[in-house]
Amino acid sequence: MGLLVLLGLGLIVIPNGMRFTGWFLLGTAAVWALGLLLGRWARRSGAGKICLRLFSFGLAVGLSCLISIEILLLRHGEADHSAVPVDAVIVLGAGVNGETPSAALWTRIQAARAYLEKHPDIPVVLSGGQGRGEDISEAEAMRRALWSDSQEANARYLMEERSTNTAENFRYSRELLEQRGLDTETAVIAVVTNDFHCFRAHMIAQKQGFGTVIDVPAELPWWWLTANYYLREAFAVVKTALFD
Repeated sequence: MGLLVLLGLGLIVIPNGMRFTGWFLLGTAAVWALGLLLGRWARRSGAGKICLRLFSFGLAVGLSCLISIEILLLRHGEADHSAVPVDAVIVLGAGVNGETPSAALWTRIQAARAYLEKHPDIPVVLSGGQGRGEDISEAEAMRRALWSDSQEANARYLMEERSTNTAENFRYSRELLEQRGLDTETAVIAVVTNDFHCFRAHMIAQKQGFGTVIDVPAELPWWWLTANYYLREAFAVVKTALFD
């Protein structure tokens, strides 16, 4: 338990992109400590035994839900729809450090470039506004990386620079596509985002009125960051399902 606490504090204090895992480890240590206390109480009291059983049942349900969600995330994150005909592409933004794409955004740019080479004649929405610590919008960072010397190729890009979250990404991107004459309720839309984010992006797109959405997953280069984001995303899925 002490090791979990030390490791969790280290991940929180030291900048490494894994703060959520640090908090999760601290939470795990707290649950472990609570289980030990309930175990001691159960040895002395009937009420303690009941509380321990309820605690164990709740823990089992929680772990089952977490594992089930992670399986869904992994399935969507490993999908390959590159051969499916689509009517448009939306590339979801991620953080920009000044004017430099973050690791997450850069992998999305790379995945988008590879996908767009296979689908050269469809409109593309680069979606992402400008947030704290960003000198340019996320859409602009993507445009600079994907921009071509060909005016004909560049005409396919639609810039969505108002959004501050995934729901707004889809809401404002939908407006741009419909202005372009596309019926987003019947069209097939490819969404480029990181693998861990595909499932929740799919959920949000459907809530925003999109008909058929396919996933184009981008992988981070470091497995430990990928594990951190997959873990965090499971809790974000629950929040999206219940409150968004």
